[in-house]
Amino acid sequence: MITTDILIIGAGPTGLFAVFEAGLLQLKCHIIDALPQPGGQCSELYPKKPIYDIPGFPEVLAGDLVDNLLEQIKPFQPGFTLGERAETIEKQEDGSFVVTTNKGTQHKAPIVAIAGGLGSFEPRKPQLPNLSDFEDNGIVYMIKEPEAFRNRKVLIAGGGDSALDWSIFLADVASEVTLVHRRNEFRGALDSVEKVQQLKNQGKINLITPAEVRGLEGKDKLEKVRIEKTDTGEKIDLVVDDFIPLFGLSPKLGPIADWGLEIEKNAIKVDNTLDYQTNIPGIYAIGDVNTYPGKLKLILCGFHEATLMCQSAYQRIFPDKKYVMKYTTVGGVTGFDGSKKEAPKAVVKAIE
Repeated sequence: MITTDILIIGAGPTGLFAVFEAGLLQLKCHIIDALPQPGGQCSELYPKKPIYDIPGFPEVLAGDLVDNLLEQIKPFQPGFTLGERAETIEKQEDGSFVVTTNKGTQHKAPIVAIAGGLGSFEPRKPQLPNLSDFEDNGIVYMIKEPEAFRNRKVLIAGGGDSALDWSIFLADVASEVTLVHRRNEFRGALDSVEKVQQLKNQGKINLITPAEVRGLEGKDKLEKVRIEKTDTGEKIDLVVDDFIPLFGLSPKLGPIADWGLEIEKNAIKVDNTLDYQTNIPGIYAIGDVNTYPGKLKLILCGFHEATLMCQSAYQRIFPDKKYVMKYTTVGGVTGFDGSKKEAPKAVVKAIE
């Protein structure tokens, strides 16, 4: 069983920054996330899109923001359980909580902070009658191990950043990459669109637009995909090893909705900015997953909420201790790895 001071559910920007604020209080954190990598929507949906309202950054790409947050929390050595969804929670006799994932991994902590963004993400699936016959048997919705596609014939469907980025990446891994999109125009970053066009011209990517996947064929596994050109009606039978539909992710509160928390419109009600605690003492909700009067679903608001949550968590864990807040410009940052960041001290010298 994994034990920690604060168990954070959700590895988006708010959850990651909570690790930093907890670290300043010398509290250890462990993060659970259903996605295979940290960053939440910033990593999964729009890593190359700029964000303009992060203080101190006139413009920062979503993926770069995640990288910076991971670098910022590195001294505090958080643990990660990735690719697993928080499924159940049980309160213990000592007041702590045990959270178990869908894969059976157990975590124990006195504090649980739900920072799940808009909820757990489920892939948006194409409407094909026999789709379930080939799921995990030729059809996957998230790429966890790119090497699994080495020297294979891969079909990707979608028109956003994920579809473009993975088509580019797998062009040097798979023996054949085909990208299908229902429009001629793509919604992704311009440099990614240009790179796909370049790889198409080089013969490294097959691009079929405007088109949609209409059928799947195979005996024990996926063997062939039927594609229809929507402008001409032309039918194309494509032999493939893998089909990867990348149509985005659908946010859902998921199993957390059954934890006895007060829910309002698919969000968790909290105590209106006092410390973002839920109706269950010891369980907090921060970031886009929570709701209260005046709530704004902004990353910078999530950072603020994470800060107040950690202060409250410290008082719950150490009720007899009084924490005196120090600015990092004064106290510096002391990592669990032995590192120390602090401002240079002024040299005091007596005048003779």
